[in-house]
Amino acid sequence: MTSDFVDVITSGLDALSPYKDDLRIETDDMSTLMVGAPEPLLDAVRDLFSAAARRPAHVTMHVTLSRGCPGEPDDPSCRCDVLERAQDQPLDERQTLAARAVKDAPDMGVGIDVQFSLYVMGAGGHMDEIYGCIDFLKASGTFLASKNFCTRLRGDAGAVFETLRQAFLRFGPAEGHVTIDLTASANSPSLA
Repeated sequence: MTSDFVDVITSGLDALSPYKDDLRIETDDMSTLMVGAPEPLLDAVRDLFSAAARRPAHVTMHVTLSRGCPGEPDDPSCRCDVLERAQDQPLDERQTLAARAVKDAPDMGVGIDVQFSLYVMGAGGHMDEIYGCIDFLKASGTFLASKNFCTRLRGDAGAVFETLRQAFLRFGPAEGHVTIDLTASANSPSLA
């Protein structure tokens, strides 16, 4: 939200350099696609937004995360150990592990807000997974508010993006299709 938007975008994209060996990254005039395992993928999204948010201008970012999409081939680079173990763990244990990961998240020194929705596709127990995730979110330390069809998070970018990572990886079937639709914001003049 500045006339210097090109530099804000390119500096954010520069933060992806450390991830080029672990992710397939394609940027065009409309968006940036990143494909790979959830660990480096979510670190890259966090670092990209944090780099842009360190400037004083109001910045926003829209992200769609997807795992287990039946329309995509099973790419070995997208393997994730957390997903493979998650289905063997009861819901309350996954909530505890998720909360511990948020507590241990790195401090990025950037305050952000995120509004997101988790979509667990499929039959049988998907609402239990969503309600279990909501309970985790409310106890995460980053929870701000429930809204219609979404949840609002606020806090340091490290903790907020770790909350998103845990929601994405620990809730929903390991072999199922799970998506997150999110909008991140920093330095909004509306908060002043």
